[in-house]
This record gives sequence, C-alpha cells and structure tokens, in this order.
Amino acid sequence: MGKDSGIGVLDKSVAVLHTVAAAPRNLNELCEATGLPRATAHRLAVGLEVHELLTRDDSGRWVPGPALTRLAATAHDQVREAALLVLPGLQETTGESVQLYRREGAVRVCIAASEPPTGLRDTVPVGTRLTMSAGSAAKVLAAWAAADTRAMLLLDAAYTERTLTEIRRRGWAHSVSERVDGVASASAPVYDSTGEVIAAVSISGPIGRLGRKPGEKYAEKLISAAASISARL
Repeated sequence: MGKDSGIGVLDKSVAVLHTVAAAPRNLNELCEATGLPRATAHRLAVGLEVHELLTRDDSGRWVPGPALTRLAATAHDQVREAALLVLPGLQETTGESVQLYRREGAVRVCIAASEPPTGLRDTVPVGTRLTMSAGSAAKVLAAWAAADTRAMLLLDAAYTERTLTEIRRRGWAHSVSERVDGVASASAPVYDSTGEVIAAVSISGPIGRLGRKPGEKYAEKLISAAASISARL
C-alpha cells in the first residue's frame, strides 16, 4: 500500500486516497485495489468523505473531493508556476482564453489560466473541476493515462479508444461543442522529465473565432507552449 509511516490508520487512509485518485471506485473496487477489509475500507472512505477529501460521483463511486483542490491551491506547485510564465504569452499571440488542466481521478482541474482582457471569451476560473468525459483537455489527459484508468474513463466518455490512439499519434486534441455548445478548444500534453504526461495546455473560445478545426489551427502554438512548460520543470 505504498509508504509506511508506522501510523496504521493514516497509511490506510492515504492508500484509499491514492487509489481513488487513480480512478473512481465503489466499495468492492476499493477493497480489491487496496487489499483492505470491507468494513475498514468503508469506514475510512466515509470518514474521508466527511472531511471532503473524497466525494461521490453520479453513480455513487468515490472520487477526489473538493478539499484536496483547496489544499493543493496553497501548496508549492512547480507545474502551475511554470505554466504561469508561459500561458500569458500564448494568450497574447492567440487572443483567446488559455488554461492548464491536471487530471484528478474522473475530473480535470484548471490549475492555471490566462484570459483576454476584453471581448467574448471562455472563462474557466482556476480551481474549476470539469468532466473527463468530453473536451479536448479531457481527451489529452485520457489518451496518456494508464490503461486501466483509460478503460474506466471510456465508460462515460464522448470519445473512443480509437480517438485516443489518434491523439497519441498526432500529439494534440480538439473539440467542437463537446462540453459547452458553441465553444471550441484544442489541447496538447505537458510532459515531466521522465516523459510522463502530467497536464494539458488548452486554448478555448467561440467556434466563430476558433473554427471547426481548432487543433489544426493552434496545434503548433500549443505544442510549443507545452514544451516551454516542460522545459521549466
């Protein structure tokens, strides 16, 4: 169950958190993944839910809770800090809203953003939790997720495994009216030093400006911005 602090209940609680962060879990799945007895897993998960470290999705499975996002917002976040040096330049050259997303279980969280000062825009406040079932950033984060996580996400997704394979091949994703009607977006993966995808950098705005093939229009700028973020890590 990972690292051992010598404090049994703490180690088991952390194991539950890590397991749910990897993918949404019901009680049976939680027991299977952690090896904990059913009563123990249930008691810990419900306790973590009381403290908002876990919450439930629409099907009753445990997913990471809002308290984790609040705690993370005050922590030193190297990826976010690197993105804040890059996103304003991307926003300026494109004139559109740009964001950085990180996956937490079955949701994606906006951890950095840069908005145009005026005009019609797709504003996503930092800390916003969005679905992993649709949208270009969701597809990027799903495309490079572990196989078991990917299989879990595909159960509720607007995209398919074939789509994700194509995204891995070309290195970017786009969407048109997938998450919000009238909004288009394009995204590219951000890699850490080991080559693992840890975030997605995105551009979003009205279809009237981004067009129906926003990926083809903005892929080069997005991939360049993602590389700049990665280089600063």
